[in-house]
Amino acid sequence: MGLYRDQLLPRFTNVVLGTREFARLRARVAANLEGEVLEIGFGSGLNLPHYPPSVTGVRAVDPATVGRKLAAKRVAASPVPVEYIGLDGQDLPVDDRSVDHVLTSWTLCTIPQVDRALREVHRVLRAGGALHFLEHGRSPDVRVAHWQDRLTPLQRRVAGGCHLNRPIDQLVANADLEITELDNYYVKGPKAFGYMFEGVATKR
Repeated sequence: MGLYRDQLLPRFTNVVLGTREFARLRARVAANLEGEVLEIGFGSGLNLPHYPPSVTGVRAVDPATVGRKLAAKRVAASPVPVEYIGLDGQDLPVDDRSVDHVLTSWTLCTIPQVDRALREVHRVLRAGGALHFLEHGRSPDVRVAHWQDRLTPLQRRVAGGCHLNRPIDQLVANADLEITELDNYYVKGPKAFGYMFEGVATKR
């Protein structure tokens, strides 16, 4: 699994999540970012072209170091400076109340201790700062959720720990973040893999 997870999976993810449809969603979730942004799950930098001019800097966190190679051209072409600061979203090497916004996209599904990671998000956000998230997770449709539960053990093995069945909105709210915007929908493809949570949650 070492070679697959460390070398092949990031390249596969770069292709699968690099489509025009996903680019449109990335542009939408990044549209209102500003100031200092911390991106958990920076990966191959697919969000980077969608950062608005109001963003002054990006601190990047991602466990897949090969992602830095895949992101190199995007980082070089970006007017927004990028600083790689760590590998683990569960332990952010950032001071308390030091960032304006946090961005995650298709990331909260994979973090082993996602509650801990979201508490870290709360810690590093300035008062009034916000988490902008674009994630897939548990469907409200009982039949779809049943398949998500059945498929998640296999999904975790082949997709770097990805859970299909995490209730993203509940997890965010449990971290004392107030969800102020939320849009739920299915993307094209099998419903078990494509129920989306797109939103913003502010630090009280």
